[in-house]
Amino acid sequence: MANYRYGRYTDGPDPLALPYDVRGAVDEMGDSILAGANPADALRDLLRRGQGDRRGLDDMLRRVRERQREIRQSGRLDGILEQARALLDTAIGQERAELFPDPADEARMREADLDALPDDTAQAIRQLADYDWRSDAARQTFDQLRDLLRSEVLDSQFRGMKQMMQNPDPQAMQRVKDMLADLNQMLAADARGEHTQDDFDEFMARHGDMFPDHPRNLEELVDSLVSRMAAAERLLRSLSPEQREELAGLMAEALDDAGLAAEMAALADALRSRRPDLDRAGMSGGFGMSGEEPLGLGDATSALAELADLAELETALGQDYPGASLDDIDEEAVRRAFGRQAVDDMEALRRIERELERQGYLTRNGGQLELTPRSVRRLGDTALRRIFTHLDFGGRSGDHDQRDAGQAGELTGTTRPWEFGDEQPLDVPATVRNALLRGGRRPADGAVKLSARDFEVAETERRTAAVVSLLVDLSYSMQLRGTWAAAKQTALALHALLRSRFPQDAVQVVGFSNYARELHESELAGLGWDMVQGTNLHHALMLAGRHIDKHPEHEPVVLIVTDGEPTAHLQRDGRSWFDWPPAPETLELTLAEVDKMTRRHAALNIFMLADDARLSAFVDNVAKRNGGRVLQAAPEHLGEYVIRDFLRTRGAGRR
Repeated sequence: MANYRYGRYTDGPDPLALPYDVRGAVDEMGDSILAGANPADALRDLLRRGQGDRRGLDDMLRRVRERQREIRQSGRLDGILEQARALLDTAIGQERAELFPDPADEARMREADLDALPDDTAQAIRQLADYDWRSDAARQTFDQLRDLLRSEVLDSQFRGMKQMMQNPDPQAMQRVKDMLADLNQMLAADARGEHTQDDFDEFMARHGDMFPDHPRNLEELVDSLVSRMAAAERLLRSLSPEQREELAGLMAEALDDAGLAAEMAALADALRSRRPDLDRAGMSGGFGMSGEEPLGLGDATSALAELADLAELETALGQDYPGASLDDIDEEAVRRAFGRQAVDDMEALRRIERELERQGYLTRNGGQLELTPRSVRRLGDTALRRIFTHLDFGGRSGDHDQRDAGQAGELTGTTRPWEFGDEQPLDVPATVRNALLRGGRRPADGAVKLSARDFEVAETERRTAAVVSLLVDLSYSMQLRGTWAAAKQTALALHALLRSRFPQDAVQVVGFSNYARELHESELAGLGWDMVQGTNLHHALMLAGRHIDKHPEHEPVVLIVTDGEPTAHLQRDGRSWFDWPPAPETLELTLAEVDKMTRRHAALNIFMLADDARLSAFVDNVAKRNGGRVLQAAPEHLGEYVIRDFLRTRGAGRR
């Protein structure tokens, strides 16, 4: 008998997990795309905003800039110079106090030596290195100064070294020397191709407590050291030339004093050979610091290193350069700046980008991001859903009623009892016959008394399909008036409605500017307006007429969305003719197509998106000739008006 063991599935992603839901992301992108953005810009806008409870790139950028501001206001970069001068002046003052009461010539000679000290702090410290201090307090202060410089200089290269050197002793300094020697040997071995991970692990076992960021390999260690070294260079470049020279002298004096100058020079050369761009990074300029508190050399270097990291993170989060990608954003930099939650937010954004492509909503064509048919259908469904949330059908949804026969065809010769809401023609003979059979004749005068149950309606041929043409103005004025996005959303919603609820209907969307052309659903979302002159409704009506003629058994429905009167027509040679004010020929040819639509029993329902006297006069003329309706539509309610009117026309039909 077979035995089975059950446990947690660990071989990759859960195969039974529900797919990641990116429909909300598609909807949010759709708002930008319908407003005229391309898919790449719409995706970038979504990633900037974030989605749901996940922060977007803009929020992270804001936090980066807040942190940059905090660091810049945290202190002054010349603090080490101020501290060194203060300790040096204190030591000299203590020595003078000790010498002043002594009347001996030796005391006067010592005072003369102190008077002759150079103004440069580093040179003064160098001359006092072998000075035999008379004052014990002065000697302690001077030793404190030298210990401060050693720890600060080391901390400027190795973060956290200052804490290790708080209680300096020969053994601690020897450990630093041993670490530097081992580090230089490891870098040299790596340059020869002889370094292994075991060598690095052994190095960290001996010296890991000196590297609080816990690098996992030599590359990570080099990255940390290079970042620190570049920050120290930026610190120097942030100072005045006089301050820069003074600080450089102090650092050199401190390294000479500690016996580390040779090892540190070798380390700097090794790092530059591995990172040729190190000098360029250090020369990239300093960062202004506006705080009042003086910063030590290590703290100032840490501040500038963090500012450099934040500057790189700011650039990556901005995504404003060619080929920008979320993969450019360093996860470790995000973690250092904001913690684990921000890393999770960033991964959620990356997942949205991946899943949009994996689930077939976006595709790349020649490096360009494009919408797929699935995403276009989703935008249409969403547009329709939003429209329906604002519609009030008064108890009727406009769906097909398959219970009875159709309303728009020829009489079939059959009748049925009338029911409330029926719009079929009343069959008078059958109605009177029902009353007579019921005994409704009055004996006195022979009149027939009718009741509701006597009525019979004549059935007509059933028309369960419609041929629909939506004519949408593509002229530049649509964009100027801010109505273009609403027009595209309406077209997508109508497509979605017919696809889902009236699949037997034949739909056509025609866009018209100087020329008219049929638009397919897949191109509607990314469609832009035409920066040309002309509103060629004449050509659009011609295309709609051909579409209707292909489906003679269907009920014709023609909807027109425009913000201007016709200003162009199609000439016999196929070229467009534009004129303003409209040429008489343009109006005559357009109205001729209107008359053809009337003969096809196709009502033209026009949705005006502008309050224009000439447009109003034209559409009123169309309504009189054709019998269609004219509606003044606000752009934000255009979709509701068009869908409501379509459902009303679709439900009632023409008899």
